[in-house]
Amino acid sequence: KQSRKLRKHLQALIEIDFFPSELQLQISHRLHQLELTIARLGEHHEPVFIEGSIPRLKVENFQNQVWATRQRPWVDRLASAWLIKRFIDPAATILWIETPEDCPAYALGFDFNGAMFSHVDHYVTFEVLMHRFSLETPALKQLANIVHFLDVGGIQPTEAAGIERVLQGLRSSITDDDQLLLLAGHLFDGLHSSFEGK
Repeated sequence: KQSRKLRKHLQALIEIDFFPSELQLQISHRLHQLELTIARLGEHHEPVFIEGSIPRLKVENFQNQVWATRQRPWVDRLASAWLIKRFIDPAATILWIETPEDCPAYALGFDFNGAMFSHVDHYVTFEVLMHRFSLETPALKQLANIVHFLDVGGIQPTEAAGIERVLQGLRSSITDDDQLLLLAGHLFDGLHSSFEGK
């Protein structure tokens, strides 16, 4: 909560500062590092950002696959699994693994170090999947802003606080990851429809 307050104060100052400086960039970078550190507290095997390109892929080459990610998913894994089943591979099987080492060779890994799809540069897995499969619609970009903020921090979208509370409630009351994805998927469906209607 404190880091989010700092982010809001920083954004307010940037909006009225007509002379951007190197100091602004340094403070933004330091705050981003703080947000990443906080996001990783209590999370095992949280992926680190790697530098690299994000080449495009064709959806038709990724059908009827097994996709693997870490169990007890939070927002990036939930939203990525929803994106896979909704827009990339509707017949996908999602495999929930305990550690990255448990990922079978035949599965397409996502959101862990060494996975085929994970954090690149400043993008979280959801954003990487969007880019790789050319799914960058305005509605999905708005959803991506929420996922990015809730996963690693940054500028807070209006809807983020409510979405976070709902996902926290679902995650704390549902122990079956498939059921959690199903219910979170309805939330993402609703958000996506709402953004499409704007």
